[in-house]
Amino acid sequence: MPAAAPASGLAPWAVDPARSRGRLHPEGDGGARSPYQRDRDRIIHSTAFRRLQYKTQVFIYHEGDAFRTRLTHSIEVAQIARSIARQLRLDEDLAEALALAHDLGHPPFGHAGEEALSGLMRPWGGFDHNAQSLKAVTTLEHRYSRFDGLNLTWETLEGLAKHNGPLRKPAAFIAEYDAMHPLDLTTHASAEAQAAAIADDIAYNNHDLDDGLRAGVFTLDEVAQLPLIGEALAAARAEAPADVSRGRLAAETIRRVINAMVIDVVAEARRRLDILKPRSADDIRNAGGPVVVFSARMTALNEETRSFLRERMYRHWRVNRTAGKTKRALQVVFALLHGGPDMLPPEWRARAGVPGSAATAAVVCDYIAGMTDRFALEEHRRLTDPNIPG
Repeated sequence: MPAAAPASGLAPWAVDPARSRGRLHPEGDGGARSPYQRDRDRIIHSTAFRRLQYKTQVFIYHEGDAFRTRLTHSIEVAQIARSIARQLRLDEDLAEALALAHDLGHPPFGHAGEEALSGLMRPWGGFDHNAQSLKAVTTLEHRYSRFDGLNLTWETLEGLAKHNGPLRKPAAFIAEYDAMHPLDLTTHASAEAQAAAIADDIAYNNHDLDDGLRAGVFTLDEVAQLPLIGEALAAARAEAPADVSRGRLAAETIRRVINAMVIDVVAEARRRLDILKPRSADDIRNAGGPVVVFSARMTALNEETRSFLRERMYRHWRVNRTAGKTKRALQVVFALLHGGPDMLPPEWRARAGVPGSAATAAVVCDYIAGMTDRFALEEHRRLTDPNIPG
């Protein structure tokens, strides 16, 4: 018997809000809002989301106001995810909620912060920002009287846990949570989660290119050597006035690259959907591979861009200097609090164990992961400078 078509003009393979698997803690009806609209709104109003304003991608907050933060990045990912979801007749609200929540678990100082916590937590299972995002929305947020976390729908939690694909060896917290509230970790995520994941890839590379150009770590002529960027730059120059500024030309180029990548994803997804012929969201989950992905050509072009950014931006001497300083700051904060949990604020001290224990390491990790760049630097000063009150 054919699966019933989802409501509101959604495709048969879309996640249907009317058939949500619900929330871990049952709640009343949301009124005019769908379950995924409520999830999106809870994410936006969360403490973790607000903190993204002062968590950075590559350049930390005092290096300039024009660079991306985790907040602006998440908003840009949400815009791209909604665009892809709309063209594929998916639930836009679920895709948007996942895009807005995907970076909630990132620590301060971007890549450097994650590397620092990964190394510090290696004796106790390591650190994974995807697992930390799930932990933030299920455990660490304290905004409701009846439960910890945001009590998001199963579909949103599933997408957060496995938007990058099935998890055969999940991070410790994801495995623990799945044992209590199964998220079907061995299948693919919904098409909406896949749309959010590919939107992250699109935004990530292009906005790092934009920030790198703004910071002067490479030039527009240098990135034009990349075929994908070169094609977009040539098209932008052909339509621009002769006296166009370099900044406007760079913005036109990045805009065209983003558009080309979205067009590619939608075309490739439609091609795969035509072959798969899914009749339900579960057909997407149980498919042999992801559906919302780049074509083979765009995958290769995108990898060239990634390689360029790795060599010319993420390993740039200015970035390396900042990364080294911020990693050392987090290492010092972790060591002091892990060895002296009595220095933690009361609400965190109540959760910690004895000095040096695994329980205390987990609490200190959660505490640090929730910090903004600015707060982390201030905490380092409070813990190390005798002239600054605690």
